[in-house]
This record gives sequence, C-alpha cells and structure tokens, in this order.
Amino acid sequence: MIRHALSRRLAAWTAAVVLPAATLGTSAVAARSAGEADQGARPAPVVRTDSGPVRGVAAAEADRFLGLPYAAPPLRELRFAPPATPAAWKGVRQATRQSPACIQFEPTGIREEQAVSEDCLYLDVYRPARVSKNAELPVMVWFHGGANTQGTGVIYGGSTMAAKTGTIVISVNYRLGALGFLAHPALSEVTPGGSGNYGRMDQLASLRWVQDNIANFGGDPANVTVYGQSAGGGAVCDLMAMPSARGLFAKAIVQSSGCMSDRTSLPAGEQSGVTFAESVGCTDAAAVVSCLRKAWPGRLVANQANYLGGSKVGGALLPESFKAALADGTWNAVPVMTGSTRSENRLLSTALAQITAQGYVDLVDKTYGDRAARVLELYPLSRFKSPYDAITQVQTDAGNACRVELTARATAAEVPTYRYEFNDPTSPTLYGFAIPGEDMSNAHSAELAYLFDFTLGEKPLTAVQERLSDQMMRYWGAFARSGDPHVKGAPAWPLYGTGQKVMQLRSGGAGQAITTFAAEHHCDFWLA
Repeated sequence: MIRHALSRRLAAWTAAVVLPAATLGTSAVAARSAGEADQGARPAPVVRTDSGPVRGVAAAEADRFLGLPYAAPPLRELRFAPPATPAAWKGVRQATRQSPACIQFEPTGIREEQAVSEDCLYLDVYRPARVSKNAELPVMVWFHGGANTQGTGVIYGGSTMAAKTGTIVISVNYRLGALGFLAHPALSEVTPGGSGNYGRMDQLASLRWVQDNIANFGGDPANVTVYGQSAGGGAVCDLMAMPSARGLFAKAIVQSSGCMSDRTSLPAGEQSGVTFAESVGCTDAAAVVSCLRKAWPGRLVANQANYLGGSKVGGALLPESFKAALADGTWNAVPVMTGSTRSENRLLSTALAQITAQGYVDLVDKTYGDRAARVLELYPLSRFKSPYDAITQVQTDAGNACRVELTARATAAEVPTYRYEFNDPTSPTLYGFAIPGEDMSNAHSAELAYLFDFTLGEKPLTAVQERLSDQMMRYWGAFARSGDPHVKGAPAWPLYGTGQKVMQLRSGGAGQAITTFAAEHHCDFWLA
C-alpha cells in the first residue's frame, strides 16, 4: 500500500518538476494557508524591507507576510552560484501568497498539488497580531527537513506559535538536491568558499535578511533562534560550525539530528560531482559549468543518485565539521535544545514494512556482524509488536536516539543544554506513510504537527494532543526568549547537565524529566 501511495505521488511530483515557469503558481494548500478571508476589519499590515514595502495578511491571532524574497531567483547564471541580493521594487509588494517549493529531488516531502520551481528562495514571516515596530520580539528561524532533497518551508505555518509565545516565526525555503549540494571542481573554481553548499549559503542569506529587516517587523535581531528538524537540524549543526554564521543567531534547537556525525569532504564531493555531471551529459571539462547551468531540471533529478549529497566540509564556508569545531573551540557557542522522537525509524525504514521474524534476525546478523548476538539479546522479538517494530527500534537507537544523546553530552560541557524525547503513542504520522497493521506513532517527524500549523500531517490533532502541542510551543518559545524553556504552570525542564535529565513530551501534556533515556535506548552499547 505504501508503494502504491508513493507511486501516485512520484507521478504527480515528476509532472510538477517539468512544469514551465509560467505555469507555476501558489498551490491550493498554500492558498488556504494564506488565510486571506480571515482579515476581518483590521487593516492589512505594511512593513518596509530593504527591497521595498510589503503588505501582509491581518488575522485574529497573527499577521502573515508570505513569499518574501531573501535572494534573487537562482536561475541561469545564478544556478550553482551563491545567492544574490534580491531586486528592489517600487510600490507595495503583496505578501499574501506563499512561494512554490524548491524543486524536489525525492517525491515524499510535499503533497501532490504543491507547486515547485527553481525560483523558490523565499521565506514566510509570522508575527503576533498588533505588534509595534519597536516590540523587539524574539525571532525563530525554521529550516525544514527532508534529507536535503525534498520538503519546503511553506508547509510550516507559524501563526499559532507566534500568537501563543509572542515570538516572530520565519520559515525558509532553500535549494535542495543537486541544485543545493552538488560539488564539482569546476564549480569550486567559480564559487567563493567552494561548491557543494549552495543550500547552506541560502540559509546564511536568509539569516542575513533577518538581521537587516526583522526589526521593522517588531523582532529583535540580537535574539534569533535557529531551529530545524532532520536535515534542517543538520543545517543548524553546520551553522554552529560556520565562521561566517557567527553573530547571526543567539540560540539553537536541533530536532532529530546528531551534530557529531561526519560530513562529506569537499574533495570527495567534487569527485562524485564529476560522475554526476557526466551522467547529466556535461562531459566537456571546459564547458561543464555552463552545461550544468543549462541542464533541464528533470535530468538533474533523474541522476540524483550519482553524487554525494549533503553539506561538504573543507572549503572556506564550512572549513570543518561541528565535531571538529567544538573540539578546537571555534564553534559558535550558543545555548542548545536537542531531542528526538521515541521511534524515529518507524518512518525512516518503511521499505522494511514486510519484514518477517527470520528476516529480522537475518538483517541484524548482516548489519551488525560480531555484535549481532548482543543486539538480538537487547532487542528480542518477544518484546515487540512485530518484526517491523523491532527492527525500527534497533535502527532508531543505533541512529538518531543515541547520536542526539552524544550531541547533548558534548554541548552540555560548554553551554546550557536542554534535552527532550517526543513520546506520544497517539501521534499521527506523515501524509502517505501509514502502514496498515503497524504502529506509526512517535515516528520521525511526528513532533512537527505539534509545533506548527503543519499541512503534511496524516490527520488533525485531537483535543488531547492539542494540550501537548500547546505546552511544546510554549517550551520552544520560552527557550527562544531566554535560552531556558521554563514555562509557568508546566512541568519543570531542568538542564541536561544536571543528572542528564531528558524531558518527556507525552500525550495530554509534558511529563517528567527522566534520567533513564540512555539506558532505555541502550546508548552505552551503541556509543561504545
């Protein structure tokens, strides 16, 4: 059933990729999220940016300024190039509709009807209603996940978070797949800082836009929190390692991503980029840059597997990984909040949905070699609802759970660090990922519907789930305000460094902070 659902989505997504630019518009989902009908009697707010004034949408709970360009369209000579300054405009620009998503290099990060385009370097700003220009509110800048190949900022509405917490929430699109992360020797020659990190350059450009413009929206440019989930969490890790990001943010939230993981080196990325360019048809070394910039986007997507994706370490932009920068003291040290969901791989490992009991044993043997017997002892099938439940918990603990734990142990020695585990056994999963007969709660991305007006969830939250959502938004907002997620009337959230306590985010409302997280996920074994 999953395969059939994804096949339908793949067909729709592929069609969207090849749409000519003139046909690309705001999707039905984006148009609904704009909420133009709920302005009421309050005048639409107008704010001046460096490029010109913008008119947003006034709603009861929050103002929205949608589709704001933070960089020029990365087209033609700006494809595979650092983001350029957006063009200025005369008159007042309407900021009432979201931009298209960036071109997707995998099909499951958006709904079928979502428009996509290379012209996608836009962001959405959500602020509490009736905010004065001099309010100096804390600012939260969100980088979406999606393996750096899929997803979009436009599915993360921030109106509820802004209204509940008195923060300004910004959701950012950035280039994906090869368009965002292709390295190649010829591209490095014409790219200051080295190729392979165009998506990271976009994220830096969005943060510089915030520094230059957010005060006019009532935000405090000195109190910016960067936060992201999965690949977006990896972006936050990289930003904490980037010399050029210093001073652009004051706090960091890393969701379902470990900062201590290795990154691809720039030379290795460049080598794989040569293979990719050849597979696209760019074989003339003297003309490879021009060829890549003219290539049909569908051909770039079709050859996605032929290069090493993700950020590249070794150039001037990202000279070393977060792990190395932390070790030598050059990282951008800020208070950190980090956590994961209880069973991340229920979503990440859906290809194993039909695994049998014997298949579970065989896969553990193949994957873990001389440690396999101990894995089977720690994760006996008798403890789980199904072989799929068992293998996904093994992979969860070996991956995100204990990698996040490792990150927290490292940062807690340097800065205030707060840990959480999202553990709501009633939580919905993402649209298109339900597996009949399997429990998909607490899977990768499950927490997103609790933090945003999220449009990629399988179903709306219930009243009980909304209570937890309310507490989570307030915790996140409090951390953005002061670097401490203390919320009056909510369970206390102690520093991780005091007894390695991990806040449990449970059904009906946050629970107690526990000290058993590492033991429950067998992190001593996985990190040995």
